[in-house]
Amino acid sequence: MQIEIDPQSQVPIYQQIRDRTVEAIAAGVLVPGEQLASVRQLALEFGINVQTVSKAYDALRQEGLIRTNHKSGSVIARGPGDVAAAPSFADDWSARLSTLLAEAIVQGVTDAEILARTEQIVQSFAARRSAAPHSPHTESLEIA
Repeated sequence: MQIEIDPQSQVPIYQQIRDRTVEAIAAGVLVPGEQLASVRQLALEFGINVQTVSKAYDALRQEGLIRTNHKSGSVIARGPGDVAAAPSFADDWSARLSTLLAEAIVQGVTDAEILARTEQIVQSFAARRSAAPHSPHTESLEIA
């Protein structure tokens, strides 16, 4: 899996790592049971603090997307459609989506463009899942 982070971004690095991992799961690039790089390995390869990577992995663990074992490390716990979304997730997600859509609207993005871009993104994830091989992938890291 290729993870790209931008140290100049206003988005914290831990959040970028978390977000890219979620996107890779949604796209089928990372599949259940697949091993992630260790916290120390990822921190070393990015040249960042171990606590930054640990914070990203903790967020993914709390969301139930990865599980960690002291012997086997961190692995992907589930993929798209493996489990129905919990009502608490759906409520939180709807609130975050509402804010994101409000940001687009106040910035002048039209309703039609919002709908078109949303559909395009959902279709992109679906197409990538269909095309993704279901075998372990090599880790590739990039700092923008």
